[in-house]
Parts: sequence; structure tokens; C-alpha cells
Amino acid sequence: MFTAAVGLALICLGGLVTSHEAGMAVPDWPNTFGYNMFFFPVSKWIGGIFYEHTHRLLASAVGFLTIILAAWLWVREDRRWLRWLGIAALVAVILQGILGGLRVTWMKDELGIFHAALAQLFFALLCSIALFASPWWRDASSTGVNARDLAILRNFCVTATLLIFLQLLIGATMRHQHAGLAIPDFPTAYGRVWPVTDPAAIAQYNQLRVEATALKPITAFQVVLQMVHRIGALAICGLVAAAACFALLRLRENRLLRRLVLAWSFLIGCQFLLGAATIWTNKSADLATAHVAVGALSLVNAIVIVLVSSRYLWREPLSSVTVAVGAPHPVRGRTPVEVPT
Repeated sequence: MFTAAVGLALICLGGLVTSHEAGMAVPDWPNTFGYNMFFFPVSKWIGGIFYEHTHRLLASAVGFLTIILAAWLWVREDRRWLRWLGIAALVAVILQGILGGLRVTWMKDELGIFHAALAQLFFALLCSIALFASPWWRDASSTGVNARDLAILRNFCVTATLLIFLQLLIGATMRHQHAGLAIPDFPTAYGRVWPVTDPAAIAQYNQLRVEATALKPITAFQVVLQMVHRIGALAICGLVAAAACFALLRLRENRLLRRLVLAWSFLIGCQFLLGAATIWTNKSADLATAHVAVGALSLVNAIVIVLVSSRYLWREPLSSVTVAVGAPHPVRGRTPVEVPT
């Protein structure tokens, strides 16, 4: 849990680096202006260098914590699959560091998109390991919720998880193309429901951007990409709202799942408002970073709901099998505590 929390802080700091366009503030890697990264003078941590250099230091700390986590799991954990998940996390953080370094040395914005996507997956993996290592995961018992309702909720969340991850990829693409404000108004788009994207319109948009805010020119692709991002946001809000209604009506007997779904609804609502506020404030760095962080939490919350509902489904007794008290279960090979009803 501690490693996951530091991982979230690293995502936030990475968001600040991109929001302040400080990704190339330090032009060399793994050194910092020729210094060993860990001995770079504090007096030189100024401007964009501060964001980029502290991002590197925190990334090193996350890497060190992940090494400890992987070793600890390998030595103390009796579940082989969980030990290998620790190794997977270690491989992911190493790959993440290499991608971050290549983004600087190769000066490729496209690598920043992969770097951002892997950061989200790595954070989700850390949170999943924390759930698997918890006492609840080992001791989870059968719930009173109907297995069919659990399966419906899980399907909702699997679909929403895929959409959220796709949404995060689109957002990362916009940020690393510096096209987060390809459409400067919301909820309209250049005063329309769907903006005009012919060459004349794009030329007019770019003229307004240069005269009003000195923003970089945009392309029709970037405008359409932001519209797809907005449509994706509406689709996710609809799915999560449906899941929340379903949980309130059908999962009254399971407080954990109900609370997870309600927390998820709250996060998605905050995410929608943060996205709108980012546009209204001309892409405020703090709001844009909060938008990235809440997006990461929304993805993890969805994954946790999928895992928790799956755990309950795995624990559900088979209604068609009659098992006497004290006899091993014919499927699981364990002795049930009570006769399934």
C-alpha cells in the first residue's frame, strides 16, 4: 500500500512535469546536467528543472521500493502467482524508467504516451498486489448477493475499465501533443455541438489561438481526438451511473461492493468536473494534474471492484451440489463451514 501511494505521488509529479512543459528541462539522462542524479546541487533546482529532477528522484524511490516489495513477496509469500506478480511489477518499473530516459535522449513525444500508459498500469498492478496480500483476500467468504448480480456488476466494471484506460490513453496523447486545449470551450466546441474541421476552419482556429493566447497551432486530428475524449467521458459517466443504481438496488446486502461503487461514482464525477475546469481555466497546471491523478484512482477503483466481485464469485457455493458438514467440497477440496443453502 505504501509503494502504491508513492506510485500515485509519482504520477502526480509526472503530470506536473507535462503540465509545466518541463519534460526536456534536463536534457541528459541518467545524469542531470553532467552530475550524478543523486548529487545534483539543490541550489540548481529552479524552474522546470525542479519538476523534472524531483520526478526522477521520486521515480528512483519507487523503483527501490518495488525491489523491496518483489524480494519480500518472493521470500515470504506462499502463493507462487503472487510472487510472480511482484516480479512483473519490478520489470514494469524498470521498463518505465527506460522509457522515461529514452523520452529525453531521443526527444520523442510519442514515447511520453507509452510512458504515461505504463505508469497507469504499474499503479494498478501495485494496488492489485496490495489487495491480494490483504487478509480480506485470503479470508473472503461467500456473500449473500446473488451470483448473477455479481456477474452483471463485474461485466459493467470490466467494460468501464477498458473505456477508462482508453480514455487515459487519449488524454496522454493530447497532453504529449500539447493539444489539451485544441477546443478552448466547454460544453460547446467552438460554439457548436460538433466543431467544423475543414482546412478553413482549422486555419481560423489557429489564428484565434495565436492572437488570443499564443497557443501552438492545432490540426483537425487533434480537434477530433478531443471530441472523442469528451464522448468517452460521457459514456463512462453513463456506465458508472448505471453501476451505481444497480449497486443501490441489488447489492444492499454487501456493504463493501456498494461502498466501492459509490466511491467510484464520486471519483468519476470529480473527474468530469476537473476536465471541464481544466478547459475553463486555460489548462491550469494544478487542475490538469489533479485530472490525471483522479483518472488513475478511477481506473484502480474499477479494477478493484472487478477483483472483489470475482473473489466473491469464486467463493460462491454451487447450488446444485449438496455437501454434508465436515465433508470436503467436491470442487474446491476444502471443508465447508456450513451446509450451503
